[in-house]
Amino acid sequence: MTNETDKFVVDVVYALPTQQKVIPVNVSPGTSAIEVVRLSNIVSFFPEIDLDTVKLGVFSNVVKHDQEILPGQRVEIYRPLIADPKDVRRRRADKAKDEGRANKVTGGRA
Repeated sequence: MTNETDKFVVDVVYALPTQQKVIPVNVSPGTSAIEVVRLSNIVSFFPEIDLDTVKLGVFSNVVKHDQEILPGQRVEIYRPLIADPKDVRRRRADKAKDEGRANKVTGGRA
């Protein structure tokens, strides 16, 4: 059994292009990342978050839902990507070739 003094504060962070929310949560040692998110009740602010499939991270590193959270860490909730960055870059390169701004063979500047 843990004492109240064993608990520590962890921030849960979620951001949209126009707003962000940081919720401090008081947790016990051994609490998993998804448990911290559930305790924050962030879904009441952002109902579009699906806790079963959401990607979580700690300081920009993706973690599993059952990852134990340590004192001083911050749990980040990641939104799904709108477009695959590789596909966007590939389309931009193809467009540059078609417009004559890039070499059609090497892809370098014309």
